Amino acid sequence: MIIDAKTVVTLHYRLHNAAGELIEESFGGAPMEYLHGAHNLIPGLEAELQGKQAGAAFKADIDVENAYGPVQSGLIQEVPLASFEGVEDITPGMRFMAQTDEGPRPVTVTEVKDDSVIVDGNHPMAGQALSFEVEVVEVREATDEEIQHGHPHQEGGCCGHDHGDDCCGGKGDCGKGDDCCGGHGHH
Repeated sequence: MIIDAKTVVTLHYRLHNAAGELIEESFGGAPMEYLHGAHNLIPGLEAELQGKQAGAAFKADIDVENAYGPVQSGLIQEVPLASFEGVEDITPGMRFMAQTDEGPRPVTVTEVKDDSVIVDGNHPMAGQALSFEVEVVEVREATDEEIQHGHPHQEGGCCGHDHGDDCCGGKGDCGKGDDCCGGHGHH
């Protein structure tokens, strides 16, 4: 079966930045699984996977625009320290969920001043070209439920029994308002 919309793809990957530094990989661990065509991957990698089959192994260089996009200066903001009431020892690198006009958005603390905190809502890999080494392990048809939910389901139901950070491939919107993943929402 070839990779196309409404197929579930299982793959291993190795990700490097433009400087050649290894960022993350799945080889030696559990492979990643995603629903093709549901925008669960960066656009450039999903385009490279289109039409491939199980057993395919390839390298893909993804430019900034087709990865996580350029850094958006409007997503970097100075927030009053009082907004972090109840949080002790705020340090650069800490991540929080911020409530925005577009809904919750993950932000990273980049600087702590006397009365304010600089937070960045850009993806940590925004502004970077990326290089992938990919091995396609399996391709199968998605179930109607997976298509409706927008992500693959593990054995035992939506996201299986483990609701850790890797649930739904660390991406996607588990639930979309229903009881998928126990109603946990974004993972």
